Amino acid sequence: MKRVISLPASAFIFFLGITFSSSVSAQTSKKDKRLVQDCVEAKEDFIDTDGLMKNLFSSAYGYVIFPNVGKGGIGIGGAAGNGVVYQRGAIIGKAKLTQISIGFQFGGQAYREVIFFESKDDLDRFKENKIEFSAQASAVAATEGASANVKYREGVMIFTQQKGGLMYEASIGGQKFNYSQF
Repeated sequence: MKRVISLPASAFIFFLGITFSSSVSAQTSKKDKRLVQDCVEAKEDFIDTDGLMKNLFSSAYGYVIFPNVGKGGIGIGGAAGNGVVYQRGAIIGKAKLTQISIGFQFGGQAYREVIFFESKDDLDRFKENKIEFSAQASAVAATEGASANVKYREGVMIFTQQKGGLMYEASIGGQKFNYSQF
């Protein structure tokens, strides 16, 4: 015997599905909006710290801002953060940063990171998840005038800005990124 779902039951299931998906979509949208706002504030802080960075933001082909990266470890450590990817100043996607490190380390800290891309090819490599930074990659601490003499290295330039915490570290590790569209 076939079961037939009545019209009121199927309508209820339909509206329940719409309500649930709208709720999830609204939460994701709210989370993404907060991430974008955090990136706007981080960009302003980078520029306030070093006014010359304003030129980098306007002249770079693209950049990604990670406004809140958390890092911690005892022997083995890790870091993670989410960011927004820009091309010529317009938002094109988001990215996830992960890092694992091994060596002497103890504590935790929070920092911001911005990565500038010199050309379309450099940004495309990032979007294809083909950029990883090894322990040898050097990030410049964002301080007044720090960006004056920094040059692109293999098409990228990295700046960090500590937000808080304290971490003792003599370790090796690398950063990996995962790009996705909004």
